[in-house]
Amino acid sequence: MELSGKVALVTGAARRVGESIALALAARGAVIGVHYRTSAQQARQTVAEIEAKGGTAQAFHADLQQVGEIEAMISEVAAAFGRLDVLVNSASVFYRTPFENVTERDWDTFLDTNLKAPFFAAKFAAPLMRRQGAGKIVNIGDSAGVKPYNNYLPYSVSKCGLIGLTEALAKTLAPEIQVNCLAIGPVLAPPQYTPAQIDGLVRSTLNKRLGTPEEVARAVVFLCETDFATGATIVIDGGRLIA
Repeated sequence: MELSGKVALVTGAARRVGESIALALAARGAVIGVHYRTSAQQARQTVAEIEAKGGTAQAFHADLQQVGEIEAMISEVAAAFGRLDVLVNSASVFYRTPFENVTERDWDTFLDTNLKAPFFAAKFAAPLMRRQGAGKIVNIGDSAGVKPYNNYLPYSVSKCGLIGLTEALAKTLAPEIQVNCLAIGPVLAPPQYTPAQIDGLVRSTLNKRLGTPEEVARAVVFLCETDFATGATIVIDGGRLIA
């Protein structure tokens, strides 16, 4: 797919990895829908940065745990830009949940945001893409979906499910729409991590460094521009899975 002039919606695009993805797609000429839930100011800054470089973008609010808000957001993007060609499901919830302390609310939060929301975003986006005869969906997963993290059980399960969802959507939406997943490793350490925890992440990789949001964004661009990959999960984790 040639991205210039296409419309891409990136969830969680106000900051961190999602922001880098939005900026990278905009640099290829795509019009960007910048989704946010609570980070309104950062979303406006992402839009302003894209516009300052000559691109087009608009911020869209939605609580991804509410299916009605996901549907409304997709409709708003279509109304604003007239089409939707690319969906990047980047928004995610991540926090530590020791097994003994997991609550029903924890379980629902992880599964609703990290798995149910990507499904319904794809469900509402797919008719718009099929109308044009082509579309791309990229799910931002985690290597925890391949090898679960200790003390992050609901999170790991949600990312494992996202890999399965990617394959099921690819089969369902073929041939017009290609659906792929990136299973990323330690890219940005959570804000609450101590220096010792960050050092542990670095030492857990073969590359002995954290990845960068820009490296993830370049992989997203590749999956949007290639037309022959679908149902694939590409691991970008600095070799952590085999370390």
